[in-house]
Amino acid sequence: MKKILTFMVAIGLGASVFAKGVDENQIGLRKAPLTDENKVKIQDYTFGTGSAGESKKIERSYENAPPLIPHDITGMTPITQKNNACLDCHLPDVAESVGATPIPKSHTYDLRMHKEVSNGIAEQRYNCTQCHVPQAQTKPLVKNKFQPGFHNEKQKHQSNLLDVINQGVK
Repeated sequence: MKKILTFMVAIGLGASVFAKGVDENQIGLRKAPLTDENKVKIQDYTFGTGSAGESKKIERSYENAPPLIPHDITGMTPITQKNNACLDCHLPDVAESVGATPIPKSHTYDLRMHKEVSNGIAEQRYNCTQCHVPQAQTKPLVKNKFQPGFHNEKQKHQSNLLDVINQGVK
């Protein structure tokens, strides 16, 4: 038994010496070394050119996902402490009159202080492009079979995050 075990260990070690590993340049989607950006090829892409109010809403990727920005944001960024162009149209008081999607209740509620913000938006939600990004038109790098599931069809275009944020938490 001891001879068989020794033989098996020797075979295993011998096989590992001759085994061919995966080249570091073949790992990941970029197929280029992580230490050299010169060989990275960035795919061609474009962003939607429709202006705010004229573009079509993009269905959410999954329930309560941050919605993608369906319009051009040139000139609206960067968002600074003194300037957030998103709020000009998306604050609940203004959104309906300009045909924009209003900021959801989860953005006017301070989760740290556990209270409603009376004027404007919670500080944690001020930097819109931290979660919301414009949709790039590009060819997928890999085949994607993901199909989102929604508990309610309305969730494709609106959020109920504030209602379900503690779901499953004791």
